[in-house]
Amino acid sequence: MEDQKLELVKKPTVNDIARVAGVSLATVDRVLNRRPGVRAVTVQKVQNAIDELGYIRDTAAANLARNRVYNFLFVLPDTDNEFVEALSTQIIEQSRDQFIERTRMTIKKVPPFDPQGIVEFLDAINSRDVDGVAVFGPETPSVRDAVKRVRDKGIPVVALVSDLPSSDRDHFVGVDNVSAGRTAAQLMGRFAHRGGKVLVLTGSRLARDHLERRQGFDLVVAEEFPHLEVVASVEGRDDPELIYNMMPEIFETYPDLVGIYSSAAGNAGLVQFLSESKVVKDLVIIAHELTPLSREALSRGTFDALISQDTGHIVRSAVRLLRATSDTVPFNKAQERIRIDIYLKENLPL
Repeated sequence: MEDQKLELVKKPTVNDIARVAGVSLATVDRVLNRRPGVRAVTVQKVQNAIDELGYIRDTAAANLARNRVYNFLFVLPDTDNEFVEALSTQIIEQSRDQFIERTRMTIKKVPPFDPQGIVEFLDAINSRDVDGVAVFGPETPSVRDAVKRVRDKGIPVVALVSDLPSSDRDHFVGVDNVSAGRTAAQLMGRFAHRGGKVLVLTGSRLARDHLERRQGFDLVVAEEFPHLEVVASVEGRDDPELIYNMMPEIFETYPDLVGIYSSAAGNAGLVQFLSESKVVKDLVIIAHELTPLSREALSRGTFDALISQDTGHIVRSAVRLLRATSDTVPFNKAQERIRIDIYLKENLPL
């Protein structure tokens, strides 16, 4: 078998762009760095040359030459929710590595499920200080409009975990939540060996991720598991005490409850009630996010299955997408796809 030699392809340079566009190197530099003083027709000539040559800019070298540092803000709910804490931990840990990549990552906490708190913070952002924003919050008209105002300042916006599609955000980083709900329904339907009612415990009806999970859950139960009846969602607002105190009334209202789908990540109150209750038996519990609390509940058999997403991948993806959008360079869509992980007691990672 003959050895195959790979030919090195010479990458196009700014000199090639200038030659093809018929302009000076200084003009190419102004266009690449979005400096004023270049006519629209000339900008188009340069862009056409870039497209024709397949030129991809070395943004790392350009940023180093300009001494540029990216400043990215992560807007998270101010809660003891273990999933949010895991996100915060990942941001802090990765910020040390990203420092080498000339990237600063800052966390801003706002009250959970509080649209106005998010709006006030977003409206105060100055484009001179911030190069990109990642937002984890509810989708409301006021938040949508605030995100649009941020983007109008030339600042890229990524929606984290819960999408904000009506806001014209640049990207969404998180699992397909409808598919996550459908997955939960499949698990519930296959694990529940008797007919009865299923409760969906949600964080807030303002949270799009929770609404999408309920949508997917309902579709699969209706299509494939007619022996189950999904009752109205109960809003726990990720408050352990509130959820714990609601549970006795829920079981009194639905004595034939056969399963609970906890579509939010605040599971402390649910775990506490189930662990203490001597009445609740033979329930199927499907929950979200692999955290120390949910891991222990799954190991003990309190939970039957967990649907999770990798917080490290979410943070890395958000940074890559904010940087690519800020620099208007391509990105790898497959690399940024967050997968749905399913955990049983038998496959928990060490």
